[in-house]
Amino acid sequence: MGGGVLRNVMEPLSTFVDYESLAELRYQICRFLHFSEQASRAVGLKPRQHQLMLALKGLPKGTRPRIGELAERLQICHHSTVELTNRLSLGGYVRRHRAGEDRREVLLSLTPKGEKVLRELSLHHRAELRSRGPALVAALKRAITTGTSDDPASRTRFRIRRRKE
Repeated sequence: MGGGVLRNVMEPLSTFVDYESLAELRYQICRFLHFSEQASRAVGLKPRQHQLMLALKGLPKGTRPRIGELAERLQICHHSTVELTNRLSLGGYVRRHRAGEDRREVLLSLTPKGEKVLRELSLHHRAELRSRGPALVAALKRAITTGTSDDPASRTRFRIRRRKE
């Protein structure tokens, strides 16, 4: 899992409302993540497996579907992505194939089984977002706009240095 080390570079939290808005945002994110984890398990996948399949299907145009790209998208180590891919491949959800021009390059794709399961999960996620999304968006807007100060002297900034698992 990605983690971070905080360094000075962000506004200080000074009021109850600041904490309340951040806590509400965290709560709304947790609710959605809990839903997502449960939905993944209901179709026989681990949450990270579902995330890898979604990341693979949703790669930006022109991005090659390689382990390294997916590791970056999931913010996990290369070897963890390899293990997820191995398990998805064994389950028949993902397949590996060699690139045409460089046979050393391994590309990934969803199998028809993977496409079907991902579509089903994505439809459930879309319905959940339509239902609970407005509360998530409201919490995000509130967290972004609450407690901001225009006084540069009152700002303490935090830089987050990401670590991969």
